[in-house]
Amino acid sequence: MLGMFGRSMRRAALIAASALCMPLMTGCWDRVEIEDRAIVLGVSIDKAPAQTASQEDDVSHKSDSKMPPNTDMIRMAAQIALPGRIPLGPGESGGSGSGDPQQTVWVIDVVGHSVEDAFTNMQQQLSSRIFLGHLRVIVVSEEMARLGLENVNDYFHRDSEVRRMAWLMVSKGPAIELLKAGPKLERIPALYLMTTLDESIRTGKFPQDYIGIYWARKAKLGQEGFLPYVEMKKEQNIEIKGLALFRNAQMVGETDPLDIGSFMALRGVNPGGYTTYVQAAGNFFMVNVTHRESKVKVSIRDGRPYFSFDLGLEFNLREKLNDSASLENMNVIKEIEATLKKNAEQLTLEMLKKTQALGSDILGLGEYVRAREPRYWNTHVKTKDRWQLAYKDIGYEIHIDTRIRRIGMKAK
Repeated sequence: MLGMFGRSMRRAALIAASALCMPLMTGCWDRVEIEDRAIVLGVSIDKAPAQTASQEDDVSHKSDSKMPPNTDMIRMAAQIALPGRIPLGPGESGGSGSGDPQQTVWVIDVVGHSVEDAFTNMQQQLSSRIFLGHLRVIVVSEEMARLGLENVNDYFHRDSEVRRMAWLMVSKGPAIELLKAGPKLERIPALYLMTTLDESIRTGKFPQDYIGIYWARKAKLGQEGFLPYVEMKKEQNIEIKGLALFRNAQMVGETDPLDIGSFMALRGVNPGGYTTYVQAAGNFFMVNVTHRESKVKVSIRDGRPYFSFDLGLEFNLREKLNDSASLENMNVIKEIEATLKKNAEQLTLEMLKKTQALGSDILGLGEYVRAREPRYWNTHVKTKDRWQLAYKDIGYEIHIDTRIRRIGMKAK
């Protein structure tokens, strides 16, 4: 009896184990072949004139119905990878000299009342299902950004296929032109845009600001988001012109390229990468920042937040324009450091004042108040809208310590 009971238990255990393994043996039941997908690498969004509504077919709504919302029309373009045309090996990753993006990608544009409406109209024209899992860049025109990106943020935030490591950027001029560009260093314009920004992080030219980070900053009560502000130049290369400053989801201004360095100094973002002129000892020198440190303290003075910034900047001397001053003289080095200190304080003050005037706290100083002065925040601020007003009236002081670490070599 015991033997029969033991065999029955083993049989029951085997059946249970087989039942548990059955779901693992079903295979890729929901697979989609890569050739059956329209793989979107980049998206551009521009404002479209109201009359372009006549170009929209009755895909998501009837043209004579009251269903379409009374919103501005948008023109959306998608850069779609052509199957079998994308370079696979490192030897094929660079451009072949032709600079023709049409060899590897196809740019299709449609109009719509919203992002989803535009994608619906686009899908109607494609034989393959649109796939956003490899989306790398989303470019919106400055005109569109100044109207507000509520719809853009809402759509891409909801879509589970969109990676949070994609880039969202603002273009000076039509956004679609960046998708149609033919840069010489890359066959795929979207990947060139992505590489430009990724390399700017590595070389200290731009802080990390992927779309997921932008959304996280925008969601905070005491901070605003910012985006890369880019422009296509005459050789179809891309220049980072500064930071696009936002209040809520609306662009309210932009900075100069050098202001990016001031922002990174105030935040203590490394590595350093910006180069600038300095005049000292009767000469002009070119120096570049190699390292940044930042400590921020907040207190309440006269009923308003007051911030103290203690910054440390290290520089390398890159060039001397003439031989009127000897770098072997330590007094010359000290004079360069003193001038750098004065210039850096002026640049950071100007950048802070610019963000204050626009009510765009991209530094997240409101988060310092929330964390370290919670009683003041809960009593006098409470909401994001009220902090935007309070930010314009904050006080601050900036102390910067500058050091020349290396002056390079020179043969005698």
